[in-house]
Amino acid sequence: MLKYLRFYEERGLRVEKALNQYVWDVEGRKYLDMHTCHGVAFLGHGNPHIVEALKTQLSKLMVTSTSFSTSVMDEMLGALSKVVPEKFQYVTLLNSGSEAVELALKIAKRMTGRKSLVAFTSSFHGRTLGALSVTHNPRYRKDFEPLIPNVKFGRFNDAEALDDLITEETAGVIVEVVQGEGGVNLATHEFIRELRRRTYEVGGLLIIDEVQTGFGRTGKVWAHEYYSIQADVLLAGKALGGGFPVSAVFMPGDIASKVMRGDHGSTYGGNPLACAAVKASAELLVRESVPAKAEAAGYELLKALRSELDGVKVVRSIRGLGLMAGIELRFLPSPVLRCAQEGGVLLLKAGATVVRLLPPYMISKEDIRWCTDVVKECLQRLSSRIT
Repeated sequence: MLKYLRFYEERGLRVEKALNQYVWDVEGRKYLDMHTCHGVAFLGHGNPHIVEALKTQLSKLMVTSTSFSTSVMDEMLGALSKVVPEKFQYVTLLNSGSEAVELALKIAKRMTGRKSLVAFTSSFHGRTLGALSVTHNPRYRKDFEPLIPNVKFGRFNDAEALDDLITEETAGVIVEVVQGEGGVNLATHEFIRELRRRTYEVGGLLIIDEVQTGFGRTGKVWAHEYYSIQADVLLAGKALGGGFPVSAVFMPGDIASKVMRGDHGSTYGGNPLACAAVKASAELLVRESVPAKAEAAGYELLKALRSELDGVKVVRSIRGLGLMAGIELRFLPSPVLRCAQEGGVLLLKAGATVVRLLPPYMISKEDIRWCTDVVKECLQRLSSRIT
């Protein structure tokens, strides 16, 4: 009998079904999902609009190459155009965030003819070899080196260092305006503004990775909208397909015109089911005013966390944007994740010492109370053991 090779820690929970912000185990116990498969289920588990779109498409056409045109792709492009900045005239669909990063790095090199790339401390852009080359954490990198050469890492939020870091040899700079895996770290406005200025100045591409932040989670459709700048290449994933595996690379016409046939490819990229899922997700985003609801719910979540955890000695800080929250602790977060799971709340970690919360947009005030009560009890219990 085969065994599944897991790359993530076994949580000791057998999930049987899910709906909206909740999952149930095989014994029928209900859990509040603040994990959502690393943020994928932001639009809710089994959202009826997305499920119906997939079922309808499945009955018509399941797979075809993008060498051929399909009606569902045209419909997807129309729906997606309503939620993407007008600057971006082209999009290509892939299957994962890492794949989107891979293509973006290749585009930067193709567009500029240069070899050097820039990323930042605490960044996370994926685990394939190219994406790993611009991911900072040595724990992910060390056993797989040498990776792509000519990658420099600058200090995240160090605006003053950008002039020396980004030069006329820089093909592209990749950045998350809110670092998810790295610890829910928010970029400062000065840093992003200077990053945009410097990349314009030297002719390098600014690649904004919104695989986790994009599609409404932070209270705007795209988190970089808070910074009043435009990317050269924009990456999306996770919530983009409402649970269906898909990612996207957006680019303007002048960049798309430099990409040659054969520069990239994907057997499943842009398949009809992915197009149907993205179309339905984009429609839902507009129809349900998802970013506004995420902004309001995120405000309530962060307010509750700061109020309830004020004075808990093991908490260093609480930070976040929209429905992307982090609780930085004075110890490793694994015991908190286990304790919260026992209390019916599923969380995940970020960085070395951060508990991360990535709930769906329909989370209620009752859910927020449930979450904060469980987290507070766990932290107080663990605090008493440590002190």
